[in-house]
Amino acid sequence: MNLPFDADQLVVVLTALLAGLSFVAVALPAMRGEERKAHLRARIQKHRKNLLDAQKDKMGKPTAPQPQAKDNMAALFKMRKLAGEMGDKLRTQMILAGYRSPAAPITFLVIKCVLPVVFALFAMMVLSKKAGDLDGAVTMLILCGVAAAGYGLPGLLLKNQVIKRQLDISLSFPDALDMILICVEGGIGIEQAIDRIASEVAGHSPVLAEELGILSAELSMMDDRRQAYQDFAKRVGTPSARAFAMAMLQAEQYGTSIAGAMRVLAEDQRDQRMAEAERKAAALPPKLTVPMILFFLPSLFIVILGPAGIQAAGLN
Repeated sequence: MNLPFDADQLVVVLTALLAGLSFVAVALPAMRGEERKAHLRARIQKHRKNLLDAQKDKMGKPTAPQPQAKDNMAALFKMRKLAGEMGDKLRTQMILAGYRSPAAPITFLVIKCVLPVVFALFAMMVLSKKAGDLDGAVTMLILCGVAAAGYGLPGLLLKNQVIKRQLDISLSFPDALDMILICVEGGIGIEQAIDRIASEVAGHSPVLAEELGILSAELSMMDDRRQAYQDFAKRVGTPSARAFAMAMLQAEQYGTSIAGAMRVLAEDQRDQRMAEAERKAAALPPKLTVPMILFFLPSLFIVILGPAGIQAAGLN
């Protein structure tokens, strides 16, 4: 059978296709990285604008009326007055999860109240087809269990989001500290160093890049730098972020070298990351015991004892 093209042409076409796929595989992550950086810069610029408006209001400069902001503050005040400490705790959890909108706690409470009703109605629709097979007590128990699951699901998802976000920050924060230390030792100010490192880590840790960008904006725009560091530790919530904020506060309060404090903190964070890796490595053998007993040893026994069993069965 004669083909319309020979083997050399086929090799050329396949090579061109593979080269095109390789280019797409390399260029697509870079394009996504640039898109993430642009989105991050837009969010930081929005935060800078909000800080600037707040500073203008504090200094008494004439600004345009903002009824929406007043309504949000009124709603937030009513929520805190109604819920007290529970409202403050919920607001802190929402900030740790990355939800900074004033309406986020109210939305969470609405979802937590509506979801059990939705789950219960769905369970009633499913159980209505088999109502004759179940008595009233069992049906009520199932409905109560489904409603309880719907009530606890938003809290569980919020907690998982907080843990995931803090883990992402903890993995990248020691490297960010090393880069900030290099910038500070090179003569760059702490605000410019944090802002530069925020753009550098945006490719592999957008969460940390956003937090560092917000910290840089607050250090540049706010009068109270102490409050900026405290807000950063509150938003992140990890021990490394609290240690960083405490080190920076002590360096500025007592006039010590920021580079020296950053060097000690970076070494401590590297040691903690190594200790955490060693702890996980030490905990690996006990975790592998049960899978090995269930999956590895039966196969090993079959391979070793199988031929002997076949021979014994043949002799009999």
